[in-house]
Amino acid sequence: MEQKHRVVVVGGGFGGIACVRSLKAKDVEITLVDQRNHHLFQPLLYQVATTILPTSEIAWPIRGLLRDREDVRTLMAEVEAVDQDNRRVHFSDGGSVEYDTLVLATGARHSYFGNDDWETAAPGLKTLEDATAIRRRVLSAFEAAERSDDPREREALLTFAVVGAGPTGVELVGIIAELAQTSLVREFRNIDTRQARVLLVEAGPRVLPAFPESLSDYAAGALKRLGVEVRTGTPVTHCDPEGITLGTEHIPARTAIWAAGVKASRAAQWLGVAGDRAGRVPVTEDLTLEGHPEIFVIGDTAAATNADGKPVPGIAPAAKQQGEFVARKLKARFGLRRDPGRFVYRHQGSLATIGRKAAVADFGPIRLKGALAWWVWGIAHIYFLIGTRNRMAVALSWLWSHASGQKSARLITQGKQGIAVPRSSVAE
Repeated sequence: MEQKHRVVVVGGGFGGIACVRSLKAKDVEITLVDQRNHHLFQPLLYQVATTILPTSEIAWPIRGLLRDREDVRTLMAEVEAVDQDNRRVHFSDGGSVEYDTLVLATGARHSYFGNDDWETAAPGLKTLEDATAIRRRVLSAFEAAERSDDPREREALLTFAVVGAGPTGVELVGIIAELAQTSLVREFRNIDTRQARVLLVEAGPRVLPAFPESLSDYAAGALKRLGVEVRTGTPVTHCDPEGITLGTEHIPARTAIWAAGVKASRAAQWLGVAGDRAGRVPVTEDLTLEGHPEIFVIGDTAAATNADGKPVPGIAPAAKQQGEFVARKLKARFGLRRDPGRFVYRHQGSLATIGRKAAVADFGPIRLKGALAWWVWGIAHIYFLIGTRNRMAVALSWLWSHASGQKSARLITQGKQGIAVPRSSVAE
């Protein structure tokens, strides 16, 4: 019996899932490999970190998503190396899988620009584990402040600093400010949560630098109205558990969150090629590795350019388009359709929310801000969620939060690890 063509897709994110779902052909077997068992809707991850949504509403078991695809098998494993000569992917536990075509869609992780020791003091937000850890830090800081009898310690506990003013940073500080100003006000007795200091720090000249300046200015103004202190043109020079340093100014902050940069996975190392400054793998116009048409690299892992020479942005819609393109390309190789030629990214717009009543939306000639943009943002995100149950659950959570000002997922989980204990309560 003739062996089927073996396609191995590494990564169960937007790009990997889009590729698998779009690729269905006779005599093709697909293996999807991911180190976790779930697909994550990353654009709403910050809402788990800030108590709006539970984890189950933005993540789905990969096996469940592909249960009807008998041509697909799923492996939960961590990739350690790629043997291009023998066309085999090796796992950290000693296992491996052979491929005829390999698709690397392994995403990105936080970048501390050479200061990786800052990660323990200022965690980033890329996984469900990151989100629940940040939620624990934020809520535990309020709890510790309630117990503290030292004004300076209490002030440090109630100072929250987010580094990086892209969409994630803006969305994080907006919700943290709302928590302090609205949701928690009546629940504490020894502290006034409205006295919390929420900072957004950006090394560049403005927030949301990828958006038009008019929308950037609106976002900065909306954040200030929420009580957020916006510090632009100010790089972080040091970060530790005591706080952050901006130039020579030290700001005591027991809760810091990193949203300033990303770097690609270790795919470039697996392939033995030099990555770009962010570690991404340079690819040809059809998203293949130079000299290796059997290896595709997509999503945040790839340094891809559009027909006009501009880089393809590392966002979810781009990864999905690339995954679907790879599927079309492979179908063309199997003689099932016409060759799509080069990859062309079609920008569908940029969205960012600022709290629960305002947002900005950039659709090229159409630019929206305020409440209308917030509704557009919400509808767009609900539309792209997987499954009717999740769409309804998220919509109900948002409506409740919008109407009541309350957050529905304010649970401190994962045991006692990382609780910010006030120093005044610790026996000397």
